[in-house]
Amino acid sequence: MRAAPLHSLPQRADFLRAASHGRKAARPGFVVQILQTTPGAPLRLGLTASRKVGNAVIRNRARRRLRALAREELRARALSGADIVLIARKGTAETDFATLRADLRAVLDAAFPAPTAPAGAP
Repeated sequence: MRAAPLHSLPQRADFLRAASHGRKAARPGFVVQILQTTPGAPLRLGLTASRKVGNAVIRNRARRRLRALAREELRARALSGADIVLIARKGTAETDFATLRADLRAVLDAAFPAPTAPAGAP
């Protein structure tokens, strides 16, 4: 049984909104832009790779790796109310997948901290 697909950012304006109003984090393998939207809204994902990344084969490989990474990490967290844009960098297609995963986890942990229990709670 397949998991439900991630919602995507359908228009260029959505990407530009995330770029201009969202928080950014750069890692060696990718750049992440996160824009908080209305609570309860579905999490939407956008992927992009410019020609600086490489030829069409390399760009497609980089996007496929980022999509697989996002499926793995974002579904495990069950996040909502945000637009997330992953931008491939020159080394995305060759970077070790475990390194990409650790970088994305660190960015998501900073952007979406786990709720903490109030002081004195069991």
